[in-house]
Amino acid sequence: MADEIKYEYKTVQTVRGTGGLVISKMQKDGWELVEQAQGRLRSTLSFRRPKKPQPWLLIGALAAVLVILAIVIGVASALSGGGGKKDESDKPVAAASGKPSAAPTPTPTPTAAESAATEVITPENNPEFAALLKADSCDDANLDFATRHGGQTVAFNGSIVNMAPHGDYDTRYDFLLGPGDKGPNTTVGPAFKYEDVNIGNLNLTGKKIPATVGAGDKFRFVAEVGKFNADQCLFFLYPVSTEIR
Repeated sequence: MADEIKYEYKTVQTVRGTGGLVISKMQKDGWELVEQAQGRLRSTLSFRRPKKPQPWLLIGALAAVLVILAIVIGVASALSGGGGKKDESDKPVAAASGKPSAAPTPTPTPTAAESAATEVITPENNPEFAALLKADSCDDANLDFATRHGGQTVAFNGSIVNMAPHGDYDTRYDFLLGPGDKGPNTTVGPAFKYEDVNIGNLNLTGKKIPATVGAGDKFRFVAEVGKFNADQCLFFLYPVSTEIR
């Protein structure tokens, strides 16, 4: 039928405890939840939304205009470039003045203290990061921070919200981390995630280093900023060091 609604579909996997936030985020973007499969540690959410009609005629017309503009610009550039070369060839070569050229001003090397201050972002030295640790896990502040500070290092006091085996491995895990000391009861701040890491990758430090870790354990996390997955409301980090608190 000509009036039949056509849908696009998307399936999202979430860590236990974040499903409600993901559903709310997807619904704001026009998605409708059609199925929810609850696993022991993860949930699979299926969504759909009506497809938007594609203005093919308008797209074709715009493409034709762009092609014409490209040809015009190319011809104009070639003509102006040729004249420029002729003008340059007509100019006599200036004789050397004998004066030495000015040496470039050397860039001062930062001190060790200055380098240390700029290497690690903390809630104490960065108001943006301090606000992020109090924001909702699906808030736009997550994407903004990940975009601006990707690859940089952050440090914060937090705890393990959830710890689950990664795939079929017994020694590799997915960690869900949160700011503060509430562990599985964390409700404020980003849903930070370490994906597919073992205990050794945490680089545990401190006076009494445990053989293993679990949900509720409190640490000082130092990590590299990764990407933010807006569909899952997960903020990916890469462990640098993990200090016992």
